[in-house]
Amino acid sequence: MLKEFDINEFKFNPFELIGKEWMLIACGDQNAHNMMTASWGGLGVLWEKNVATVYIRPTRYTYEFVQKKDYFSLNFFGGNKAPHKIGGSKSGRDIDKAKAAGLTPVFDCDTVYYKEAELVIICKKLYCGQILKENFLDDNIDKFYPLKDYHKIFIGEIVKSLKIPQRI
Repeated sequence: MLKEFDINEFKFNPFELIGKEWMLIACGDQNAHNMMTASWGGLGVLWEKNVATVYIRPTRYTYEFVQKKDYFSLNFFGGNKAPHKIGGSKSGRDIDKAKAAGLTPVFDCDTVYYKEAELVIICKKLYCGQILKENFLDDNIDKFYPLKDYHKIFIGEIVKSLKIPQRI
């Protein structure tokens, strides 16, 4: 059972949490919602606020939700990669990804998160901006964009954090 906690008291390695465990970025409401697997992102402090930064390609269905809504969630499942198989390989335009992954949507803070997650971070959007090729300082970065579908950056203030008690 997820319990609310103070994110400032959470001991974690962000490189392990995001880069190795991965996350599901989720957004939407009871009428429509979607999720996607992500292993790029960041957690830190900006503008005197605890923030999360996520990167979403405009071609992703989740992008439409995050673009329109004020809140999104980051869902972590520890070493369990099963939710990511659906989250990263299917489109929410074609199927209900949460249902296909066996996840239970929970609606809170005007967004969606998943009951089965070990850690949930809910964010209120503060900023969005486009990654631009002309700003790359390393020519090797462009190899991540063979389709020229550059990510959009979303920075959100962490407004709520939930975890299973043994996670901290």
